[in-house]
Order: sequence, then C-alpha cells, then structure tokens
Amino acid sequence: MMRWALAMAATTLCVACEPVIISSAPPTPELQVVDTPDELRTQRQAERAFAEVVKVMEPLAERECRNRTRGMNCDFRILVDTRRGQPPNAFQTLDKEVENQPVIVFNSALIADARNVDELAFVMGHEAAHHIQGHIQRQRLNAQVGAELFSEIAATLSGGNSEAVEIGGRIGQSVGARSFSKEFELEADELGTILTARAGYDPVVGVQFFNRIPDPGNRFLGTHPPNAQRIALVRRTAAGL
Repeated sequence: MMRWALAMAATTLCVACEPVIISSAPPTPELQVVDTPDELRTQRQAERAFAEVVKVMEPLAERECRNRTRGMNCDFRILVDTRRGQPPNAFQTLDKEVENQPVIVFNSALIADARNVDELAFVMGHEAAHHIQGHIQRQRLNAQVGAELFSEIAATLSGGNSEAVEIGGRIGQSVGARSFSKEFELEADELGTILTARAGYDPVVGVQFFNRIPDPGNRFLGTHPPNAQRIALVRRTAAGL
C-alpha cells in the first residue's frame, strides 16, 4: 500500500514542476498556514483534511494504476515538503532507489492554501495521473530524441565541431523535454478529474485552485497550458462522467 510520510531527503526528475529539493524534517513538522477563508481555516484542520484525502485517494490511485498499466510500480508514496516560505506546489517524481517507486510531493503552503478537500483531492489525482500515464518516461524519451536531432543538426552546420555538437545536444534535450509538456498537463487533468470523482470528491470544485495561481498563458514551449483551458477541460470531463 502507498505510505504517507512527512519528509524526503532528495528527489529525482519530476514532471510538470520546477525542480524542488525536499529537505529532511522533524518527525512532527509544523505546517505553515496562510489565510484560508473557507473550509480549511486552521493548521489542525488543514492537516486533518490532507490526511483524509490521502486515506481516500491512495488506494484508489493504486488500483487505477494497476488496472491501467502493465509492469509499472504502483506503490505510491506521498510526502510533504515542510520548508517555510515556499509558494504552493505539488509534483510527481520517481524514487530510483526503490524500483522507480512513484512519489507525490505536496508542500505545506499548498496544503494550507487549499480551500477545501476537493482541491486537495484534485491536485493529488492530477499528480497520480502523471505517473499512471507514464509522463516521466515519455518526457525522457522526448528529451533523448531532441538531443540526438539537435546534435546531428549542429554537427552538420559546424562541420563536426565537438563543442557545437555538445551545445546542440543540450538545447535539443531541453526543447524535447518541453515539446509535449502542455499535452501531458491536459492528459493529467482529464484522468485526474476521473480519479477525483471516483474517490467521491467534486473535481469541478477542486479545479477552482487554478483561479488562484498565476496564469502561464499560451507560451511557445511553455510547460503548462492556460488556466482557462484546463478548467474548461475538467468541466467537460466531469460532465461526461
């Protein structure tokens, strides 16, 4: 079964997030709580709400993972980054030391900022969906293909100059990793909506979290699609369930 923990010493490649290093924390960390005018008003309530969502979502995410995949490690592990002063964030990564065990990390700022359990459940469903849909593996493949293609182009244009080939490879790796990031986010939103609803939460309420985070717009090679597009997708998916 998936285990809920409150600290992690290090992290590896992650999908749909900026790199975050998780520091070790005391056994009973103190969560930083920001003003939340709706359901989650106190630190204790935020902790209880998160624990409730983990208890409900973890077995469902593992079950869906096993039903939808073959040979994939579905033993999710959920961790909390307790560092203070961080913007709300959550991401999915893999623990290479435990047979690519899927890891979902929430930071305490996101837990405190959540207005209700539906938002926590939707974010957790979204991150679980990244793993179920193999986004890290697909991102790595895209990065590899991009690096090889740009290296070949650089070699042709530079007459085989090793420095140019190396630089081209690095650029291609970055471009390749970002090429389908928006599509990955939308795929995770769609499956995350399904997981959230099957767990008994309301994904349409949960997706309102996007109304409080900066809108990335529709940038070329951006990592996230516009918030309005994501909200519309969740509503369409939920309406079809």
